[in-house]
Amino acid sequence: MEAPKIIIAVDGYSSSGKSSMAKALARSLGYNYVDTGAMYRAVTLYAMCHGLIAADGAVDTEVLTAALPRISVTFKRDADGSQHTILNGEDVENEIRGLEVSGHVSDVSAIPAVRHFLVEQQQALGKEKGIVMDGRDIGTTVFPNAELKIFVDASARTRAERRFKELQAKGVDTTFDEVLANVESRDLIDRTRKESPLRKADDAIVLDNSTMTIDEQNRWLIDQYHNVISRLTSK
Repeated sequence: MEAPKIIIAVDGYSSSGKSSMAKALARSLGYNYVDTGAMYRAVTLYAMCHGLIAADGAVDTEVLTAALPRISVTFKRDADGSQHTILNGEDVENEIRGLEVSGHVSDVSAIPAVRHFLVEQQQALGKEKGIVMDGRDIGTTVFPNAELKIFVDASARTRAERRFKELQAKGVDTTFDEVLANVESRDLIDRTRKESPLRKADDAIVLDNSTMTIDEQNRWLIDQYHNVISRLTSK
């Protein structure tokens, strides 16, 4: 009997490793993967490039809201499975991962019109199921009925260390203290925003991966998937 396709929602804090684990899980299962954080980062980059974010970080919400219909965010996959984010036809994968975008993305993500615009697109991507989607509100807002919900957690310092190493590897000139401050600031904004704040869904399984290896984490995720499939097929 062929296993039923399900929706897997992976939520959690910034730099918790949820995108890497969601991507690996999708590859293992032959599922589609959607990085919703990249979608918000792309809209943030659009706002930056069009002068919609002031020097003090304030976002011109009215103009950005009016521009949303002209913003297209899609994904392209290479033969090796790596994913690229395409903003209005341009590959912006590298640009959206920089610290400057990271410094503004939580503010842009908190704008209700932006969230509504992207949530609608995300829900359309999951209509056929067989998808792993990660973000901040997948299990609570985008797919509240997802068959498997994971909430990823780790200390702010652990997450900042991971992010700092990633940026160093890319040659980004920054300090650990700057990265830690950015992680803590994003946590606060994500938890306290009025529109779809970051929180664990009541039926989500918590994964604290602070001390786990990548292999241990991936095995744990596969086990959770098989538990859900066993429950669905035994009904």
